[in-house]
Amino acid sequence: MSETVRRVVAARVRDPEAIAAAAATRVRAKSPFNDKGRAMVIAADHPARGANGVGADPLAMADRGELLDRLGLALERPGVTGVLATPDIIDDLLLLGVLEGKTVIGSMNRTGLAGSSFEIDDRFACYDAETIERMRFDGGKTLTRICLTDPATPSALENTAKAINDLSRRKLIAMVEPFLADWVDGRLRNDLSPEAVIRSITIASALGSSSAYTWLKLPVVKDMERVLAASTLPAVLLGGEVKDPDAAFAAWQQALALPTVQGLVVGRSLLYPHDGDVAKAVDTAVGLL
Repeated sequence: MSETVRRVVAARVRDPEAIAAAAATRVRAKSPFNDKGRAMVIAADHPARGANGVGADPLAMADRGELLDRLGLALERPGVTGVLATPDIIDDLLLLGVLEGKTVIGSMNRTGLAGSSFEIDDRFACYDAETIERMRFDGGKTLTRICLTDPATPSALENTAKAINDLSRRKLIAMVEPFLADWVDGRLRNDLSPEAVIRSITIASALGSSSAYTWLKLPVVKDMERVLAASTLPAVLLGGEVKDPDAAFAAWQQALALPTVQGLVVGRSLLYPHDGDVAKAVDTAVGLL
């Protein structure tokens, strides 16, 4: 057992209230942006959907001690502004004291388990807006899959709108990650064509009674200038699992030049890079900003 895990387990067993105390006294970020005016957020909400795989290792993210060590290393790199994660991971990070001065975005809907038959029925079973406000975090994130052939889609859209409204009333960021998706051979597949991403943007942008605090979290696809012309909402670029780091970095850099793009929200490709050098991968991404 790693020293990181020992510290966290000891605190959880002996002083569960330490989590709330750390949240109450944590120095908050003054802004979502770094000194270059960009957001650089590390994402780590994948395990809550059962999506633990990276590359050929289906359980890479399932070793919590290793994941926390990688997150701690990423968060200490210059230019990194924050983290996006579920309560279990954010609680661990609070106990480790690595969220001082960082933006914290809580992941909200995680019941659409990866590979399940009910993946579209992605209910809000993690953070809610009330808790995000009480914990003095900066916003909440929703994953919003839109499947035109799945009857669970209207409920998913309605629940996303409710989350946007709850966050907006509290003047907290509502980070919406929309995908147009369809069932293919029994599995839900995101459509990453420019036309599908544009359609997902136009649908997601209109959810909720106010868009004042809504940000979009979007994949980098072909023809990003045309794709991002679909909305005036602030956008951050997601990473996903990267097979060719050089090509991914080049695509990110090109998209970052577009006016609505405010930064990057990247997880596995920076936490588990092909060469194992987390600091180098994070520094390269920050350099693109």
